[in-house]
Amino acid sequence: MGLLRLLFGLGLAFMMGELMRKLRMPAILGWLIAGMTIGPYALSIISQPMMDSSWYQLLKNFFEIGIGCLLGTELRFDDLKKSGKQILAITLIQSLGTFIFVTLVFGVIFYFINVPFYVALLIGSIALATAPAPALSVVQEYDAKGPVTSTLIPITVLDDVVAIIVFFGVISFVTATNTGQSTSFLLTLVSMIGLPLVIGSIVGYLVTPLLKKYKSLNQTRLIVIVGAIINVTIGALINRFVFGFPMVNFTLIGLAFSAVFTNLVSQEQLVQIMEATGLFVRISLLNVITSLGAALDYHLIVGSGFFTFLYIAARTVGKYFNTRIGAYLTGMPKTVQKYLGLTLLTHSGVSLVFTDAASSTLSMFDPKSALLIQGTIAAAAIINEIIAVLLSKKAFEWAGEIQTD
Repeated sequence: MGLLRLLFGLGLAFMMGELMRKLRMPAILGWLIAGMTIGPYALSIISQPMMDSSWYQLLKNFFEIGIGCLLGTELRFDDLKKSGKQILAITLIQSLGTFIFVTLVFGVIFYFINVPFYVALLIGSIALATAPAPALSVVQEYDAKGPVTSTLIPITVLDDVVAIIVFFGVISFVTATNTGQSTSFLLTLVSMIGLPLVIGSIVGYLVTPLLKKYKSLNQTRLIVIVGAIINVTIGALINRFVFGFPMVNFTLIGLAFSAVFTNLVSQEQLVQIMEATGLFVRISLLNVITSLGAALDYHLIVGSGFFTFLYIAARTVGKYFNTRIGAYLTGMPKTVQKYLGLTLLTHSGVSLVFTDAASSTLSMFDPKSALLIQGTIAAAAIINEIIAVLLSKKAFEWAGEIQTD
């Protein structure tokens, strides 16, 4: 019954996406709106118990691997060698610059209203993260190609890694400072970054000989999907029996999985693999983004206040101008300097995960600040995502990397 409800909900999301296309807007907006409509805060076609169920989480993790596969197929090392240092520099400048800028903005405001500075640090660490799925859906929907697109994709990968390091570094510092309890920062990094990359890489290496031997579209599609199933099974077992709670980053597993065979097969075969897995990737984007919308409580828009809009404004300014500075200093093309920052504003999936972790930590010793962060970021996630998707599409248009009729 639950699976039928999910399929019905995804069908509605797909139709809403097609309606948005006819209105000359990105389909992802339809998916997000449909997700909020069918989610537990509205029609509850996808209810909260259903979203919390193990089968739903397993299916969502499977499709997160699909999104990771899309990222990984863009990471050919021969291409990255040409601009790898530039991409790394831009990522560090824009992510750390955003963290510092948002932290300082909130730190100044909080100073005058007696809110602890560590709350500003947590908000800043949440702000630097970029959610890859919404930006990638725009890239795929409009078949974007050009320097902005080719720079965006590896940056979203590195941005995720930097975000995890900074956020959990801040969490460890805040926890140790206020409770005297220390958390293993290194163990967190190994669990959330190192372990997923190892799992995906091993499975990717094992399936590569099969991809080289069996080259028809159906065979290729089957091999990749079976590989994704193996990956999600390993990740789920580790979550359950090693950590006891969700800890593994399935998008990074998918990225490592596909990045390995991407660099071990010929360019011609890679094109065939991408063609064979195109439907899997599109369904993955639809599922993950609809689930993302379902988790958003649209009622929070009504209750959003000054801090929500300050957060959106500060993060937008930080992301855009720090990206522009990084692109300028590394000698990237003018279109990258002007428009890349506008494609890095999507945020909601990562922000909600980090917000939940920050709120749980603060609730142990500062429950008032926990509510402040939760209310600010949750409301911002809804408003920001709609603005970010529209700006992302316009940025690709202004850069001349998508054609619109």
